[in-house]
Amino acid sequence: MTSGHFLKQGVERAPARLMWQAGLMLCAATAACGQATTKATAASNPPFTVHEVASFTTPWAMTFLPGSGVRLTNLALLTEKEGKLWLVDTASGKRQPVTGIPAVHVAGQGGLGDVEVHPDFAANRRVYLSFVERGEGGSGAALGYGTLDSSGTRLTGFRVIWRQSPKVDGNGHFSHRIAFGPDGMLYLSSGDRQKMEPAQATDGNLGKVLRLTPEGAPAPGNPWAAKGGVAAQFLTTGHRNILGLAFAPDGRLWASEMGPQGGDELNLIVAGKNYGWPRASNGSHYGGGGIPDHRAGDGFEAPKVHWIPSISPGGLLIYSGDRFPRWKGDALIPALSGEALIRVDINGSRAAKAEQWPMNARIRAVDQGPDGSLFLIEDKGRLVRLDPAKS
Repeated sequence: MTSGHFLKQGVERAPARLMWQAGLMLCAATAACGQATTKATAASNPPFTVHEVASFTTPWAMTFLPGSGVRLTNLALLTEKEGKLWLVDTASGKRQPVTGIPAVHVAGQGGLGDVEVHPDFAANRRVYLSFVERGEGGSGAALGYGTLDSSGTRLTGFRVIWRQSPKVDGNGHFSHRIAFGPDGMLYLSSGDRQKMEPAQATDGNLGKVLRLTPEGAPAPGNPWAAKGGVAAQFLTTGHRNILGLAFAPDGRLWASEMGPQGGDELNLIVAGKNYGWPRASNGSHYGGGGIPDHRAGDGFEAPKVHWIPSISPGGLLIYSGDRFPRWKGDALIPALSGEALIRVDINGSRAAKAEQWPMNARIRAVDQGPDGSLFLIEDKGRLVRLDPAKS
């Protein structure tokens, strides 16, 4: 399959506004393999209003901080790719720099990446950061954690607990999205680094979803544990560039993944499965080279939803709030080249395209605030809040 998008080395897909306008381990036994074929509705009157909260230079990810006796506060940590971490009061827009973060290598798609807090943050104040570092062989993603002080403006004792292996040349497809599961384990996406074949190899952790302990060791019970070595980290294989990783209330893990030229995906992550890259994709290689489409019986796990032309999914949220009750349990996907916010209806292990709202900006990430409001990060720098529109 082909589309009219193009990709430059180290730079994510260019905007496509003109094209637009013309229980994880258990679900291995129950997950369906069908792909949604319904089309998203292009919604011209979005059910929300947009309010600017703050502005940054290269914002990439955010997470809200739990508080004493409350699930979430209005305070959030926000990363900038250039190597900055901010404490943001999303109610007032005021922000403060956070010190004590690791040195990062900033080039292409690489820099400071995701931020997530430990499930027991209220007790241990532990903050996890993914980032890119240089080393022997080139560059690669790394993951570590530190302790956030009581003021929220300093990380102490930061230590690296995981590294992409091997380090390679190039500046793209790091992935490094973080999610904690209901089992208390840490789930991490590791991109193929634009090298493709390592996604199918077991001697490195490129092109995989990993399941780790909070200290970065392979989690007990992983599918390739008996193989030992780096393969003991693997939960799934055959991935290209997962930039969204989120658990649904039923414990299933979902991932949004950038395909090649066309073929972006929403996948249900099932332990032990191979998702096909680069041997199967509903997209095509840049320059026109064909890739076999996903088909029944090919030995690969097919996406639940795919997009042609590309939307360039930058993240993923499974909504659980009350301000947009009709969306509860559904996937919200921020689109970079698609310049949109996209809703996918999720029903157990099934998914179907729903609405697609043009945002006139590349949307990097989406998160849910303490009251169920939505927060979007735009590539051009804005952090905005979405509130329900008045009927």
